[in-house]
Amino acid sequence: MTPDPIARFRRWYEDARRAGAPAYDAMAVATADTRGRPSVRMLLLKGVDPRGFVFFTHRTSRKGRELEANPHAALAFYWERLGRQVRVEGRVAPVAPEEADAYWSTRPRESRLGALASRQSRPLARRRDLLARVARLERRYAGREIPRPAHWIGFRLVPDAIEFWTQGKHRLHHRERFTRAGAAGKRSRSNARPPGWRRQMLQP
Repeated sequence: MTPDPIARFRRWYEDARRAGAPAYDAMAVATADTRGRPSVRMLLLKGVDPRGFVFFTHRTSRKGRELEANPHAALAFYWERLGRQVRVEGRVAPVAPEEADAYWSTRPRESRLGALASRQSRPLARRRDLLARVARLERRYAGREIPRPAHWIGFRLVPDAIEFWTQGKHRLHHRERFTRAGAAGKRSRSNARPPGWRRQMLQP
């Protein structure tokens, strides 16, 4: 029986956390526009389960716009302390509003104010203008709950492929790639349960 790669990822992730790996929850997120021009940035993983990998951002940011126009992405995790790397590729869809609301409520108040004030990826003439918006919002919501703005949402990457890389001597690294057994690229709902996996060894 083919191992479950998401279950393995969760074990590796927990290993990295327990080992005190710096920024163990950080990942590179690569997107591309409709012309295939890529962009990449570091984000934090905020959830993983059999449905996929979750992160949050502004819908109006560059990555948000690219994901809406071309809903595919790739993730990369690297834990140098463990000599491990994981690459994930797949289709991306927004999480349910209730899921975004639930995570929003766990964020520090300062982070919620910043997300509300920022027009992410847009030009900024002076930093003090952004800080002034934060201050105005702080006064406006003093003693009140800060609502989640409609443009601040979550995305779930439903993986079609997951590769596990373990560092080896003389650069003879160990690589295992898992791919969906079904036509995963045709799925559109982020909460759909995906089909099984195929496992293949790769040369380093």
